[in-house]
Amino acid sequence: MKRILLVKTSSLGDVIHNLPVVNDILQHYPEAIIDWVVDESFADIPRLHPQVNQIITVALRRWRKQLFRRKTWCEICHVIRRLSTNQYDAVIDTQGLIKSGIITSLTKGITHGYDRQSIREPLASWCYQQKHHISYQQHAVSRNRSLAALSLNYAIPNHAPDYGIKASACTDIVINQPYIIGLHGTSRASKLWSTDNWVALGKTLTQKNLNLVLPWANDAEFKRANEIANQLQNATVLPKLNIAELASVIANAQAAIGVDTGLSHLAVALSKPTIAIYTDTDPALTGVMAGNIVPAVNLGGKGQLPSVDAAFQHALINMI
Repeated sequence: MKRILLVKTSSLGDVIHNLPVVNDILQHYPEAIIDWVVDESFADIPRLHPQVNQIITVALRRWRKQLFRRKTWCEICHVIRRLSTNQYDAVIDTQGLIKSGIITSLTKGITHGYDRQSIREPLASWCYQQKHHISYQQHAVSRNRSLAALSLNYAIPNHAPDYGIKASACTDIVINQPYIIGLHGTSRASKLWSTDNWVALGKTLTQKNLNLVLPWANDAEFKRANEIANQLQNATVLPKLNIAELASVIANAQAAIGVDTGLSHLAVALSKPTIAIYTDTDPALTGVMAGNIVPAVNLGGKGQLPSVDAAFQHALINMI
């Protein structure tokens, strides 16, 4: 029986990209005990996986803002104690940042990570006892899976990823069925799909007797969701939900269409047919990657603006 610790703290999409590592490990070591270090903001993601044993949460962003508070240092000391409590056969840092490297170095066990040529922040490689070369010219999911395979001495997998999660949160939200979930919020304005495009999509969905459901996470997204919904008769703006609750809403959708956001990756991980709209980034390395159950399609790229027709006629119509 192996005891393994995964270090992948953030962000939402990156944490989701790490999920297939769990099932890969269990395929080769069925009795392995797998723990995970993750930022408190994204802890709901590994909690959705029934085979993740212990989740150790950190709060690096919050701690930086409250560095001189006694509570902050009490929390940091508590995490350090938890990290050093268990003896691990392998500690695998798939994040590849200085912050995750430091976390990895605080654990008890053989530490693994990317070498200097394979890592975003080369100084982090000094934190690992075992360093592995992983090509940048592959998808983030594949990089994670390759690092775990090399760290635990099994063949690098070449089959479709199995994210292994199931939505479990109960919500009392009443949503008109059937529906498509529209994941319109993202971290940068340059990644957005215009309100007009979302409205046009909603009108197209009306012709197929489908509703459009719009989540939100901040004031700007709430305003945009209402701007879209106010121009449609088949749109619903959700109340503010946490990740676990939103996962349940996504799980009950017919399909998902989203911009470059972690929630699009969550829809794929929940085995929902997904269209991801890219306008300012290249999806080749960080786009949605389908599992072996349902399709996922990346549209667009840096400097491109996928049309509503491309999103619906060439993709959604074949998924729903």
